[in-house]
Formats: sequence, structure tokens, C-alpha cells
Amino acid sequence: MPTDSLSQALTGARVLLFDFDGPLCDVFAGLPAPQVASELTQLLSAEDPAAGAKAMGTTDPIEVLSIAHEADAALGQRIEQALTAAEVRAVEVAGAPTPGSVAALLAAKESNRGIAVVSNNSAQCVRAFLDRHELGGYVAEIVGRPSDQPHLMKPNPYPLIHAAELMHVDVSVCALIGDSVTDIQAARAAGATVIGYANKPSKAETFASLGANAITHEMQAIADALSAEQTP
Repeated sequence: MPTDSLSQALTGARVLLFDFDGPLCDVFAGLPAPQVASELTQLLSAEDPAAGAKAMGTTDPIEVLSIAHEADAALGQRIEQALTAAEVRAVEVAGAPTPGSVAALLAAKESNRGIAVVSNNSAQCVRAFLDRHELGGYVAEIVGRPSDQPHLMKPNPYPLIHAAELMHVDVSVCALIGDSVTDIQAARAAGATVIGYANKPSKAETFASLGANAITHEMQAIADALSAEQTP
């Protein structure tokens, strides 16, 4: 049965905003993130050895992108293009959607809620994955990584506010389902409800400390809570 806090977090939400990597897809399951980060770092090093050296210690492709943009805007654009291409390759081999996520999308649609994806991954890779798994019809809007503006990625509230604008609602009636600290921070800053998807046990305590409205360990619980609303 869904927890009271989860049900309460969903009750007032007219629009559900799904983070992509985690709640819907394990983006780098087939093409590991450290491999992508290494490829990007090599490209970066060839053009800016100092920036490449700074990126050498990270296994996070997004961090490599940020380092590139800090070094030079044009270089950042080239690294971003390479990252987007890698993400599209990654979702082709990422496997099935996160367990319970399809049920959550279906239950959200059946409850007449709007659905958008809000991600620090590129909109291109989100769209490619949704289309590959015939899920595009569930999602009204995709707000991906702001091109050439990495400072606007979550934890900046901008992606949530922009998604709300596209859905023609105030962000306060949106609930974000996310699995990272940056998701919780972005939602709190935007004034949206936030449900922490603790796909690792250690995340639950962190999400609670950051003020998540509810925490779930499985996406199926989202579907169950939404379905319970429809039960007389």
C-alpha cells in the first residue's frame, strides 16, 4: 500500500515531472558513464590540456561538460555535442525502462495529470529512449539540458519552472520525482513538491534531510498511490 506521505505529495499535483536518469531509465547501464567521461576528457585534453587535466579525475560526463564550458564557450559547445551523441548511443543499449516506471506513467495519465520529463541529460536522448520503448505518447513535454547553459541545469530551478510554463500551470502544482540531491534542491528552490526516488538505501536519509515531501524506494509505489486515488 502507498504511504500516507507519498499519497499526500501526489494529491495536490496537477503535473508530474519525471527526472529521466533513474526514475525512467538507467542511462549508462550499457555504456558506462566513466567510459563516456573518459572519451569526453580525451577530446577536451586535445584542445585544452589544462581543462583536460582538471577533468581527468571525474567519472561524471556532466562534470566534464561543465569544466569545458568554464574553459571556453565554443569548446563547451563541442563537448556538449559529443556528450549528446554519447547519450543517444547509451540509451540504445540501456535496456528496459526502470521497473515500475511504465506503470507510473500509465497511472499518471489515467489520473488526468500532465506529464513532463525534466532532465540534465539531453532532450534528444530522452526522446530517443521514449520512442524506442513506445512511451512518447505519455509525455507532453521534455525539458532537457539547456544547450550552452550548463549553469541552468538542476539544481538550478530553471528546468522545473520552464516545464511548468510549457504545461501552462504554476510550478507549485507540480511534483518532481527524482533520484538525486540536485533534484531535491531544484524542486525546493522552485517551490514544487518533490518525491525522492531512493534507488539506493543510502539516499533516503539524505533526501529526508533536504526536505523531500515523500520518499519511495520503488517506482511502482508511484503507480500504486495514483491508482489508489481512483479506487472508490
